[in-house]
This record gives sequence, C-alpha cells and structure tokens, in this order.
Amino acid sequence: MPANTVVDANRDRHWMQRALQLAASGEGYAEPNPMVGCVLVKDGHRIGEGYHKRFGGPHAEVEALRSLPSIADAESATAYVTLEPCCHFGKTPPCSQALIDAKVSRVVIAMQDPFPKVDGGGLKALRDHGIEITVGVLRDEAEQLNAPYLKRVQKGLPWTIAKWAMTIDGRVATVDGESQWISGPQSRVHVHRLRARVDAILAGMGTVLADDPMLNARLVDDDGKPLTPPRVANRLIFSRGRLPPRDSKLVCTAKEIPTFLFTSPFVDPDERAWLEQAGLVCDAENDSIEGVLRKCADGLHGHRPATNVMVEGGPNLMASLIGSQPEDCLIDEIHAYLGPKIFGGATAPGPILGSGIESLAVAPQFRLIMIDKFDDDARLIYRRQSE
Repeated sequence: MPANTVVDANRDRHWMQRALQLAASGEGYAEPNPMVGCVLVKDGHRIGEGYHKRFGGPHAEVEALRSLPSIADAESATAYVTLEPCCHFGKTPPCSQALIDAKVSRVVIAMQDPFPKVDGGGLKALRDHGIEITVGVLRDEAEQLNAPYLKRVQKGLPWTIAKWAMTIDGRVATVDGESQWISGPQSRVHVHRLRARVDAILAGMGTVLADDPMLNARLVDDDGKPLTPPRVANRLIFSRGRLPPRDSKLVCTAKEIPTFLFTSPFVDPDERAWLEQAGLVCDAENDSIEGVLRKCADGLHGHRPATNVMVEGGPNLMASLIGSQPEDCLIDEIHAYLGPKIFGGATAPGPILGSGIESLAVAPQFRLIMIDKFDDDARLIYRRQSE
C-alpha cells in the first residue's frame, strides 16, 4: 500500500474519532434519534464541528456548518460524519442537501443508516452531486456507539439494560429479604445518572411491593443542588395481576411521571379504574415481557419510541428476560454493582432466579467493557456478545 494511502487512512481515522467523541455528547438527549457527530476539515485543519444535541434540534452536519464563520468556508472541505446523512424531511431538513449546498468536496461516513427513510438514500444524493464518498471508517466503533438505535430500528426492540447490586458472594438480599443498601452512596449516584438518560425504567410488582421505589432520576451537583435530568423516564410496572397500593410512591406521583402498569385483564375493574383516575395507564392485554418491550420501542400512548430501557426488577423479572435459550435473552447490557458485603445462606437470592439455563453451552455470552471503583464498590458493565 502506498505511503500516502496509509497517511490518508490514518487521517480519516483521526478525524472520525473526533466525530465519534462529539456524537457521544448527545447521549440521553438525542434519542430516539441516533447520536451523530460531524467534523469539517480543510487543508488538514479542523474548521468546524458539531453534534446532534437534542431530539428535534439541528442534526450534527447542520451544527457543524453553523459553527463556521461563513458557510462559504465549507466549500471544498471534507465532512467526517459518524452516520449516513439523512435525505428526508423529518423534524429538520435533509442533512445531505445541507452538505451539497455547502459545496463540500468529500464526505467520510462511519456507517450507513438502516432507517428505512435513509438507508443509502443519503449516499446516493451526495454521489449524484459529484461529492466523493468514503464509507466504513471506524464502522465498528460507530455501531457500538449507536447499538441501541440500531437494535430498535432493525429488530423493533429497545436496548435493554439490566442493573442490580449484589454482595461479594452474589446475593441481592439476605435470607430474610433485606436488601437496602448493598452498594454505597457513590454507586447510587451513578445509578441515578443511568436513570437520567434512559427512556423507560422497568420493574416488577414484587419490587414495588417490597421496596416502594420512586424509579426516577435524582441528580445533584457538587453542592447538593438538584439538577434537571436529560430526560424523564417512563415507569413501567410488569405485573401478572397484582396491583400497587394506593398510597405507593408510584401511584402518588403518577400524574407527574408517566407510569404504565402492564397487568392481567382479570384484575378488579373498580381498582383499575381508581388507579387510572390517579394517573396510571393500565394495559391489561396480558403481554409477555417481550411484548411490553416491543410496545415501548413503538412508543407507548403517544410517547416517544424507547431506545433504552433500564430494568430494576427483582430476580424473577430478570429470569424472564434471560429465558432458557440464548435466542430468548432480551438483555443487551448489564450494570452489576458489587458491594463489600457477604450474606451467605443457601436460600439468599441471587440476581436471577427462574428455572435457569440447562448447560454452559446455551448460556448467553457477554463481554466485559468497563470496570469502575466507587469507594469499596465495583461496577462491572457487560454487553451481550453479537449473535
């Protein structure tokens, strides 16, 4: 390979890496749109950059063009974009047309967008106007960044993040059911940060009855002052017929935070009517857990499609997400917090109960992507191995 080709490839990777860093800044704000970053380079120098800052706002390419002193500066520049520029009118005009109008000479793209209204159309629009296209620079990194978006678009399911706290010996509660608190304050700060960027938080009725949780994000700054989270997650309660107490925190705050109860069609109609009057949305179609997740990905009752769903359920709900075969597993990512305690006890529960996996050969496989230390706690983040 000629030396200049290697130099060009390294240069492309360098600027695409910066575009990916920018794209990640939109996490929690851009969804259900993908996270996208754009860098404009001319004569070897960065002249502008931008990222998709919020859903409904300008896309990355437009933000980058707006960062220039003059739009004329973009003429003959190279645009590095982490995802194929859109080619349709949605909440904003097509980004492919914005790049065409700006007279860039080359567009380097990490990956094609599988969204049906784009899916190669942006590439075609650019090529049809004589713009040089390079696709696939840091594709793997771009796909990892937008894995939740890709799953929702391609499979009709949200990215499902399971979170639990357990002791050194793998228990989530004592033999008597006591579980608060296994992890420390710093771990809980990071749990609230995760809650603040997801679209929905899913729990089972057992957790509601045992812990009376709020299932919301409570963020504070270094001085302890409350912060507004990037988004307010819908609260999803999966139940096979049991109903939350009228005085529970979820019921008392249902008019402030969207709360959905997935239950049986045979529950007491008067009690269901009372809960609906209190603000809950009761879905009594008796869906499976996968059915609930698909409804979230589609958008519940006029809400935005859910890209990321966090599961804070108990061991039985977690078991229903794992299933009995690898193809049944609905969990994409695990945030496991390891607290500095030992409970012991043959009947003390672990994070997943149910009937369990029959053999190692059919166990879902995950890969470790991050380890953090918070005081004496450890957080391990795993992602599901590609099928």
